Amino acid sequence: MNKIEFLETFLSLYINHHVVLEDMEKGTNKYTVLDVRNAPKEVKKDKIKGATEIPAKDLHKHLNELPKNSVYVVYDWTGGTILGKQALLELYKNDFEAYELAGALEGWKGMSLPLENVE
Repeated sequence: MNKIEFLETFLSLYINHHVVLEDMEKGTNKYTVLDVRNAPKEVKKDKIKGATEIPAKDLHKHLNELPKNSVYVVYDWTGGTILGKQALLELYKNDFEAYELAGALEGWKGMSLPLENVE
């Protein structure tokens, strides 16, 4: 695989926050956002508005609860951490359509996009 093919493949794993935000604003519900951080609620404090919390370490236990007709968007703390990638791999191994949120939660917050408190 050459460098161009590698980068094209790598970039195809990600979805831009603008695409996810537009889906939220229009209410089309094409994307289901999954917060896959393994931290307790007190540490998380907030999450992307409407995100479903399923820690990456437990995702395999919840796959049967996830509809196959949805497109999943996973996110972790930052783009440099691996939980989002681990969750993405688990979803791919089980034939789900999924992406990792480019910029992760850090990027979402940096753009002042909709958040809600973790309950």
